[in-house]
Amino acid sequence: MIRPKDHLREGERLASLKSYSVLDSLPEEDYDNLTNIAAEICGTPISLVSLLDKNRQWFKSRFGLGVSETPKEYAFCAHAINEGDDVFVVQDSRLDERFHDNPLVIGDPRVIFYAGVPLISEEGFPLGTLCVIDNKPRLLSQTQVQFLKALSKQVMNLLKLGKTNVLLKKSIDLLDEKNRELEQFAYIAPMTLNPLNDISSTSELPFE
Repeated sequence: MIRPKDHLREGERLASLKSYSVLDSLPEEDYDNLTNIAAEICGTPISLVSLLDKNRQWFKSRFGLGVSETPKEYAFCAHAINEGDDVFVVQDSRLDERFHDNPLVIGDPRVIFYAGVPLISEEGFPLGTLCVIDNKPRLLSQTQVQFLKALSKQVMNLLKLGKTNVLLKKSIDLLDEKNRELEQFAYIAPMTLNPLNDISSTSELPFE
């Protein structure tokens, strides 16, 4: 097995991933629908939305797989993100020196066939992949590849929408905080100004 190399700009890539506030979030039907469709179109028993953190690959959505994450050193997706933005295909991992003795190949879930499309952020960093997996060798047709690419774009649209919603919530929370501060000032200000008014009134009294 050959361990995957870190991305050339790994620090920036991880920062970009973190900005989406998606790691360890709860399952979402919209993502699950996309992995279900990907598995159906490609005829595979497994499909994943895999996001690559510092030391692990974490699955935002998983169809046909019970675990929620695996070590990054075993991740096919960690190889895929270093191969550009095209589909990364391994027809038979048992014949590939990068993967032939990978624990995910020789043990469950027996990743023999793999095809993954990198999920590219707005800044141009690969966050992970939308991938399909089989426990036997196979190839995808050009039509299947095109559908997989189209579905990967929909995954990115969901990630962007989630990021926008997080930023919007932060803006609303900040606005609420400012409003509370203004309300508090409006309550305190009259009490603070009253002694000043008394002083002003006293200063206007005529001297005898």
